[in-house]
Amino acid sequence: MVRRVAVVGAGSSGLACIKICVDEGLEPVCFESGDDIGGLWRFKEAPEPQRASIYRSLVVNTSKEMMCFSDFPMPEDYPNYMLHSQLLQYLSLYSEHFHLLRYINFQTTVRSVTQRPDFSLSGQWDVVIMNRDGEEERLVFDAVLVCSGLYTNPTLPLSGFPGYETFTGRCFHSWEYKDAEALRGKRVVVVGMGNSGGDIAVDISRSAEKTFLSTREGAWVVGRMSTSGLPLDMMNISRRINILKLLLPQTLINWVAERAVNKKYDHRLYGLKPRHRILDRGILINDDLPGQILRGALVLKPNLKGFVETGVVFEDGTVEENIDAVVFCTGYNGTFPFLPPALSEGTHGELTLYKRLFPPSLQHPTLAIMASFRTSGPIMPTVEMQARWAVKVFSGSRHLPSQEKMLEVLESDRQMSMKSYPCPLLAALQVDYVTYLDFMAKEVGVQPNLLALLLRDPVLWAKVVFGPFTPYQFRLTGPGQWAGARHAILTQWKRVAQPFKTRASPGIQVFRLDQSDTNMRCSKMP
Repeated sequence: MVRRVAVVGAGSSGLACIKICVDEGLEPVCFESGDDIGGLWRFKEAPEPQRASIYRSLVVNTSKEMMCFSDFPMPEDYPNYMLHSQLLQYLSLYSEHFHLLRYINFQTTVRSVTQRPDFSLSGQWDVVIMNRDGEEERLVFDAVLVCSGLYTNPTLPLSGFPGYETFTGRCFHSWEYKDAEALRGKRVVVVGMGNSGGDIAVDISRSAEKTFLSTREGAWVVGRMSTSGLPLDMMNISRRINILKLLLPQTLINWVAERAVNKKYDHRLYGLKPRHRILDRGILINDDLPGQILRGALVLKPNLKGFVETGVVFEDGTVEENIDAVVFCTGYNGTFPFLPPALSEGTHGELTLYKRLFPPSLQHPTLAIMASFRTSGPIMPTVEMQARWAVKVFSGSRHLPSQEKMLEVLESDRQMSMKSYPCPLLAALQVDYVTYLDFMAKEVGVQPNLLALLLRDPVLWAKVVFGPFTPYQFRLTGPGQWAGARHAILTQWKRVAQPFKTRASPGIQVFRLDQSDTNMRCSKMP
């Protein structure tokens, strides 16, 4: 019987796992190598080996109502898109409210997680830790939740670019980047056009002499604001829109979406247009990148080909001289060196995970790897649902399919993703946000019964179906039901509006919601 659970890491994922374990009557013991909670979201002035690192200007890409934990809304005065320090503050509030700190061992590093000799019978794990006194300890756990994240081992592919040995400028990974102060007045190349690459290129371009953004394929760039300045994800991620995506031809949806974003700035004109359609892969969330291109502070370039002594060469043959620095935003190796090598069974040594959570090779499903996925929606509520499912499996109240069936599903999911992501490693990580959460919610027993909800509470039904796909709906019924879930859904747009109420404007406007909760309309106060 599973009672004692090791939780590796006290970032947002680890905190959610601790809380869910306590909810289920389990005994979590969390090991955090740092001296405080927060993980990725705790900004440090200098990067620390084997730990995630963020830059000073980082703002989240998902809004507060979408990314909060399902039974703990963010304070209503929080901005809709927060600086990293505000999200860290929210995690502190969450920890305090649910008394999570008592379960965390700080300055304690997990050295190895291995199956015990009697694993075939017990399903237990030996966990070797290095405590704050530098002493090793071997502990036994019934189950393990790995929450150390994917962003600790940066990939710096310098050897793939001829001439880098003689380049006189500085080359470094975005993991090392903190701010643009050292690059003020310099000529800088940023390689890679993911969300970090876009953010860092914009940040540098505000003070550098010239900034070049090198991209292999381009990207569809969308700001955080949707219609009327409302949060993009609250308007675009809903059950209603997910149903439309299933019913309407993909080509039509792509055409409509691309036409809408090109109305603001023509992606072909700006050099941004990628080869893929807008819904085939993740979009780049950035409010300022097109504006920096418009004023010439940021210049789009094709893929980096190599180096010359004082400059760089691009695939179109152009050369930019007098380059002072090249920042590689080229991703991370998602590795977990403390786990058994046998879990990395993929063709390229990657972790093979059923539904991006469970290693199918284990005889007993008593280990789960959290947040090892990519999705178009927020990470925190997704990991929270992963934890709710994982502990149900640990306790035996929910069961996984056979290993053969899990591998079959895993390969089917990968093949589906490869239609959009030709790289098998990237394809394996992709999950569809709404579909994935609903699948896990069904396994846990907390997926809303929409027909019953329509008959019992049509107002709430309308907001769940037509409104934003906020995580509160997974606390309406079933295990872990929260009495405040209905109120949280009915008042979610009020919390969106609250941080704007800092000045009474002439002819003051108040927000009024229509029945479907999908549009915010304004009406003058009498």
